[in-house]
Amino acid sequence: MILPIPPYPSPALRERSREVRDDEFGPELEKLAADMVDTMYHADGVGLAAPQIGRNIRVIVYDISPERNQPHAMVNPRILEADGVQASEEGCLSVPELRGKVRRPARVVVEGRSIGNEPVRLEARGLAAKMFQHEVDHLDGMLFCDRLSAAKRLTVRKHLKKLEDTAGKGGNDSQPK
Repeated sequence: MILPIPPYPSPALRERSREVRDDEFGPELEKLAADMVDTMYHADGVGLAAPQIGRNIRVIVYDISPERNQPHAMVNPRILEADGVQASEEGCLSVPELRGKVRRPARVVVEGRSIGNEPVRLEARGLAAKMFQHEVDHLDGMLFCDRLSAAKRLTVRKHLKKLEDTAGKGGNDSQPK
């Protein structure tokens, strides 16, 4: 099922998400992850974090395969190591029409749990490293625009303010339906 992605300034985007407890693994979490994958594909994204659909739990889904047919979910992901530097253009499904160059580590080691509560640990480089960092930022209440250069943040601030003003006038439903 395709879920709504409430745009910025949805309050869930600025909250730190809580860890998923062992007793929360099961069919309901599996359904949420499957729905998140459907939503990610529908929105043409490579990753999606639960706060982007209004749920402040530490769950991400992703698919960076060229064929876009290898979806994965990770629960309670943590970045254990990060090194190198890459600077590339980023955007976000939650902040439509906004893009900017972000500097991030080029390699990360990520640890978490599978949707079946099995341990997962992997090394990611390039696009995969960027995706994991972007999605974990969402779980921590951060957006990619928070990582832009100071000069770029000044120009982005106007765009974000416009989105906030639109939401305040009822033109942008910031709560999931």
